[in-house]
Amino acid sequence: MYDIIVIGGGPAGLTAAIYARRAGKSVLIFEKDGFGGQMTHSPKIENYPGYNEISGLELSDKMFEQALALGAEIEIDEVVSVEDGDVKKVRTASNEFEAKAVIIAAGVKHRTLGVPGEEDFIGSGISFCAVCDGAFYAGKTVCVVGGGNSAMQEAIMLSERCAHVTILQDMPYLTGEKALADIISEKNNVEVLYNCRVISFYGGDEFKGVAVSVDGADRAVDCDGCFIAIGLVPGNSFAEKAVILNKYGYVESDESCTTGKDGIYAAGDCRSKKIRQITTATADGATAALAACRYIDGR
Repeated sequence: MYDIIVIGGGPAGLTAAIYARRAGKSVLIFEKDGFGGQMTHSPKIENYPGYNEISGLELSDKMFEQALALGAEIEIDEVVSVEDGDVKKVRTASNEFEAKAVIIAAGVKHRTLGVPGEEDFIGSGISFCAVCDGAFYAGKTVCVVGGGNSAMQEAIMLSERCAHVTILQDMPYLTGEKALADIISEKNNVEVLYNCRVISFYGGDEFKGVAVSVDGADRAVDCDGCFIAIGLVPGNSFAEKAVILNKYGYVESDESCTTGKDGIYAAGDCRSKKIRQITTATADGATAALAACRYIDGR
């Protein structure tokens, strides 16, 4: 029996473990892939307080080492279900664990295209966040894949820094809000390629551009970087019977990270929220851990 089981080893989960251990609670962290979550794909982070510049991998390692040094236990395993009750039951494919409280910090994954070259250039030419990485392309040319609100917002933000932005949209129109499309149409340095299907990404040691098919005709779009904005996939399917998920699969929660189920909390990108950044994930982790500690102490 653990005081708190944390599901997910990204910045939200690791921060939750740090706060819970400092409060004297026993903590078990589950992580199915690698610790650090999405930030490990960022070669350079310049907006995390305390560091003018740090790689996502290095920041992840520091968080992980701190949680470990404080005594958090680690299980590299995939959680398949969470059962609510006075005692929470967390099941993996091979075992079952019990806890007084559970913090769901499963994070999200960016939808990817699954085309040749994509995996090779993620974090080195291919990005998913203009807020995080847009500054690296100041004065350069970039592409944005997608035509919804997220893609248009990325393109608008990038247009303020980059020399030229090309939106690659696989439909004959932009699918996001008209207000955003109107802003796009007024940007002299933004171009939209409609009916455009990404075939592959190319380059040798460095990213060089995107191979596409436009109205059935193949062509190359040379650029310095590409931002993929075709949606996010939260990793919450294991919790669908324990908490309420919205239609997009995010855990319904409030600003206190409570889920409406006593002793079950959600933190980080996996929960319903407007801003998804490392700083907001760590804030969620602290909030959820302190709420879980109060719940345990008040039982």
